[in-house]
Formats: sequence, C-alpha cells, structure tokens
Amino acid sequence: MNRCDNMAEGKGYGKCILFNEHFVVYNIPSIVSAIGDYTLATVEATDSGGVQLIDERPATPGYKEEKLEHQKDSLQRILDAMDIDQEEDLKITLEGDLYCASGIGASAASCTAIARALDQFFDMGLNDDQINDIAYEGEKGYHGEPSGVDNAASTYGGMIWFVRGEKNTFEPLSLKEPIEIVMGNTGRVANTKAAVAGVKERKEKYPERYEEIFQDARRLAHDARDALEANDIEKVGELMNTDHSLLQDIEVSDEDLDMLVETARSAGAVGAKMTGGGLGGYMVALTPGKELQEKVAKAIEDKGFRVLRTKIGV
Repeated sequence: MNRCDNMAEGKGYGKCILFNEHFVVYNIPSIVSAIGDYTLATVEATDSGGVQLIDERPATPGYKEEKLEHQKDSLQRILDAMDIDQEEDLKITLEGDLYCASGIGASAASCTAIARALDQFFDMGLNDDQINDIAYEGEKGYHGEPSGVDNAASTYGGMIWFVRGEKNTFEPLSLKEPIEIVMGNTGRVANTKAAVAGVKERKEKYPERYEEIFQDARRLAHDARDALEANDIEKVGELMNTDHSLLQDIEVSDEDLDMLVETARSAGAVGAKMTGGGLGGYMVALTPGKELQEKVAKAIEDKGFRVLRTKIGV
C-alpha cells in the first residue's frame, strides 16, 4: 500500500450523551454532543514489527488494562475495514487530553483518531461519512453491537440528534453557543455490554412497565430538542433530571452516580444525570457560565472524585 508520509495524525473527540443512553438501542431518539477534549493518534513508519499500538492516553486506573483485549479486536476491525495488512510496519500512538473512563466516548474517540491518522498516512482521501463507518466497525470490538452514537459525535462534532435504525439518522442541532458542563468520574470502569444486556433482560421480564418508561423517554427526547433549539437552558436542565430518573428506573445508575448527581444539583447545577453506559463511569452536570462550572466542579472534587471541566456544542 502506498504511503503518503512517514508520519500522520488524526483526532477523535470525546462525547457526552445528554439524553437517552440505553433507550437509543431501541430506536428511541438520543441527543449527544462532542466535547472539547480529544484523543490524538499518530501513525509512523517503522522498520519492522507489523502494526504496533502504544497507548499513552491519561486514564482511570485499570481502564486501559481492562479494555486491552477489546482494543486489540477493535484495531483489527479498523485495519480490515481500511484494507490495511496487519503486517504493515507501523507504530500507532494514542495521546491527547481526553481522560479515558467509561461514559465519555473514549473508545469511539480512539477509533476515529486512528481511522483519520491512517487515512492521512496512506493518502486515502476518505470523507467524514467513511471515517464514521470505519470508527463504527472499530467500536464493535468494544461494544459488540454499538448504537453508533459515540462515533458519530466523535467524527462530526457539535450536537447531534441521533436515531438508530436500519440506516442511522444524524441531524445536527444548533446551540446558540457552547455551554459549560462538569463531568464527574466515579473512578470505576463500567461494563457497557453487561449493562445493555441487563436492560434487555429486564425489558423482556417486565414488558408493560418498561414500555411505559420507554415511551416517556421518547417524549422527553422531543421536548429536549425543542428546549435546546429555543436556548431554554433551564428546561434542558429540568429534562436532564427527568432523564436520570428514567435511567434509574431501568437500573443502569448506581449509588456513586446518584450521589454525584445530587452533589451537582445541590451546588447549583441547572440539571445533572448519569451519562454513558452507567454502573460506573461518568455523570454530567449542566453548568452555564465559568463561575457555576467551577462551583459545581469544586463540590464534586471535595467529595474526592475527579472532574472534567469542558463544554458541549463545540
């Protein structure tokens, strides 16, 4: 395969699901935003050794070790999707300022970054849609059958209305301006596959109860879209609180997430909820303005948890 350069770089952004993680698997609309933090992949030619992956990303202790086999599977899927031989002598290094933990789209960010760097290295000339498709293939190594929402945010950026289907629907949502958020990290690595399987099992066991919850989630997504497009931040926060209650109802939150959500609300957050797969990982608080963002971040840090100060709608 022809090489354009001896070195190339690619970025993939982290994400924050504002509404309807888990429900999105069942074709209910979700709203996701890229955040300002990203993973950077660098591809370099080497003399021998085949494709090597060096992971230098900052991460929750144990995260990279726990995800190692998934990462190997993911890389192979990306190489296959791009028709790149595993015997190519390449070194791929992952870095960047995205602190890797469950619920922030770390795997999707790495898949997108690797795809972009390889595209540049081999001068393939791929467009965003093709990069997104490749990142989705890579995500299968981590999540089995991913919804596609994480890699979409990582690839396209901004805020996205996402509906999973035979052909996934992506619609950009425009915010008046980026909004400050705080993401609190429980410090525990979540098993998204297990969380998704648990919801499926309980949904089959309690179909009527779950159908009611899922219909509430569907209505909430449309209300949230209206509030975001109207720049009604108070309403957005109120709906985030409701969404967290629905996620509690389907048993994907936990004590730490609930405690951090309550801490953020008590410190003045407009709204707060778990984000991502749940059962560990991150929560998110809506904190418009630097002053409120700092107040909420400090309240979570005072509890002994790590936070990320960033923005949605970037």
